[in-house]
Amino acid sequence: MSDDLQTISAGGITATIKADGAELCSLKTAEGLELLWQAGRAWPRHAPWLFPIVGRLKDDHLRHGGRVYPMTQHGFARDLRFTWLERSASACVLQLTDDDTTRARFPFAFSLTLTYRITPDALEIAIEIANPARDVLPASFGAHPAFNWPLLPGEAKESYLLTFAEPEPAPIRRLSGGLLRAQPEPSPIEGRVLQLNEALFVDDAVILDQPVSRSVRFAGARGPALEMEWKHFRQLGLWSKPAGAPFLCIEPWRGFASPFDFDAEFADKPGLMQIAPGAAETLRCTLRVTSSD
Repeated sequence: MSDDLQTISAGGITATIKADGAELCSLKTAEGLELLWQAGRAWPRHAPWLFPIVGRLKDDHLRHGGRVYPMTQHGFARDLRFTWLERSASACVLQLTDDDTTRARFPFAFSLTLTYRITPDALEIAIEIANPARDVLPASFGAHPAFNWPLLPGEAKESYLLTFAEPEPAPIRRLSGGLLRAQPEPSPIEGRVLQLNEALFVDDAVILDQPVSRSVRFAGARGPALEMEWKHFRQLGLWSKPAGAPFLCIEPWRGFASPFDFDAEFADKPGLMQIAPGAAETLRCTLRVTSSD
């Protein structure tokens, strides 16, 4: 058994998880078709986890208690090695806790535990962010999985739709320099449906900061389809490379980038979880594999 990777299956889909970043790096159908972006030249990641921030802070600085700490976009969890707590044929559990390295950038104690469990048609992921300290833990967390677009090789990218569980009439948000713009913009979603095309991402991510839905389906005219479900996340980001790339990121978030004019104490940043001493927040997402037929 490799210390670097764990592959789990339950007679249907198969998933592989890395110790580095606790990152999902493969999701295959029962027929062996890869659904997850394979960290190619266009973007060198698969499905990183965003912690303790989502997006950017102004000037990549975190302010706390009169000090300034360096904090780059999306935080550090995606670049650190997690510890295996449990490993089996159909599940695994990984954990990251604070240490001297993390406290030099994020002066808070934490425990971040990810549990992956697989069924024949779904991958279920539970995320627990625990606060072992005596002070409140301010933090954000986000998923950032990139799926092959198209899911079925040879299909036109423009044949793919995102279909939300509920109508999504609210305006969307956009970024400038990685920071949240002040003014919302009209949504490109028509009812429950977003017609996908590369032009959507010329202006960076599409951010739903008040989604009604708790699931969305990614499907083309034929071939496999993916349904992403989430619980206790409050925002959703959609992203691909502005110049075009063969992947689509569907990203449930609990938090978002700093507003363009926010440069105050980190604990006052909009969108953060405020986890009480001794308490924990649990977030969940499920990737379900179905068919477009």
